[in-house]
Amino acid sequence: MSEKFNILDEIFNVVTGRKANPKEGSYTNYLFDKGIDKICKKVGEESAEVIIAAKNNAPDEIRYEIADLLYHLTVLMVNQGLTWDEVMEELKKRR
Repeated sequence: MSEKFNILDEIFNVVTGRKANPKEGSYTNYLFDKGIDKICKKVGEESAEVIIAAKNNAPDEIRYEIADLLYHLTVLMVNQGLTWDEVMEELKKRR
């Protein structure tokens, strides 16, 4: 992935690490423990919050909510055994 997207790899690695080596009190582990229904619920909630922020034309809020959505999508990806490289390859196919 491009250097400017290194943070996505860093977050992915932290999330993967939490799945492999749970840390007590970790929000990421809380999501994994609750399972796919909770993870999907959070992805849905964060998606809705992005939409609301956009409708409110609030750039700072949009940025914040997109970051939350990307984090929760990363948790979903790790839970489902996907990587950012696979997602990027899918995007390349669509170009």
